[in-house]
Amino acid sequence: MKFLHTADWQIGMRAAHVGVAGTRVRAERLTAARRVIEAARSAGAEFVVVCGDTFEDNGIDRVLVQKVVDILGGFGGPVYVTPGNHDPFMPGSVWEHPAWRSSDNVRILWEETPIEVSGGTLFPCPAREQHSGKDPTAWIPADASHGIRVGLAHGTVEGVYQEEPDYPIPRNAAVRAGLDYLAIGHWHSTASYPATDGTVHMAYSGTHETTKFGERDSGNALIVEIAGAGAAPVITPLRTGGLTWSVIEEEVREPGDLARLRQRVEALENPGAALLDLRVAGLLSAQDRDELARIEEILASRFLFGRIDPTRLRPSPSDDSWIAGLPAGALREAATKMRELSDPAYAGPRPEGASPEVACRALLDLYALASEGGA
Repeated sequence: MKFLHTADWQIGMRAAHVGVAGTRVRAERLTAARRVIEAARSAGAEFVVVCGDTFEDNGIDRVLVQKVVDILGGFGGPVYVTPGNHDPFMPGSVWEHPAWRSSDNVRILWEETPIEVSGGTLFPCPAREQHSGKDPTAWIPADASHGIRVGLAHGTVEGVYQEEPDYPIPRNAAVRAGLDYLAIGHWHSTASYPATDGTVHMAYSGTHETTKFGERDSGNALIVEIAGAGAAPVITPLRTGGLTWSVIEEEVREPGDLARLRQRVEALENPGAALLDLRVAGLLSAQDRDELARIEEILASRFLFGRIDPTRLRPSPSDDSWIAGLPAGALREAATKMRELSDPAYAGPRPEGASPEVACRALLDLYALASEGGA
């Protein structure tokens, strides 16, 4: 048996967290879906399983439902789809769209009923509500029949932190149910869970296209090959994502550090398909202040999306040029006070709201205004 395992396409996600780049991010999710189907064909997969959250929610534009059905239908062979917690099977859901009924090869598995496939059986675990404290795999009968046994579930594997259990799946769920493989959706990073003997019988494919910063290993699908009932699966990740989401955290300590960071950003490949989150902390020398503006310009002009967070930077207390460049009088006195307040170790009285971050930002803005005005 050879099939492709994918999940969490989140078609229709708003991507408001990346501003105007959201339009491209949303479009890329459909483009990546086409890459998934092409990967399944190229790998010679017998069928495809989509384990929940195909859509962002049940209220998405119905034109997107038709587009997804068309993409899945392009595989040619069987495609099995289970509802997830974002798109649970309920009245008024996306699964009632007539496009599903008109497809010859795409089948929605909305019941906990074994499905016979060539060489074995699928055991679907569809979601019918957004949140649940019940193990979705608990219904699967633990017997050795039905050839190769594959479960399709959507939930949180035991040990993954959540404030409250949400479709909890025990780490031994595959072994307990006698499954050769348990295909899981819900979490967006690719991850596998070895049994006590070291073999892997359950895994998250992860989302096919990264959705946000901080996802550890997303933008993949999995090809799963199982030689026969009881055999260890051979799991091969395939890259399907087209965009890169990167986080760079930098500690600034010496003059020139920001210039070196700018050079690092300029050297990144394919910025037009990259989203970059720069998080900078440390001590900023006056001579490097203009580098912040340069980095912001580069991010805005070259990258699909870029932002730099300077709130953890503060003017270097040993760099007197911050103050010396300002005219004597009220402006210099204000700058001197703000530099004091920007120091987290400052023990004097603080005006309300004058946190070190706010004082630092105010000092940088004051210096920029004074420079522009020729002060």
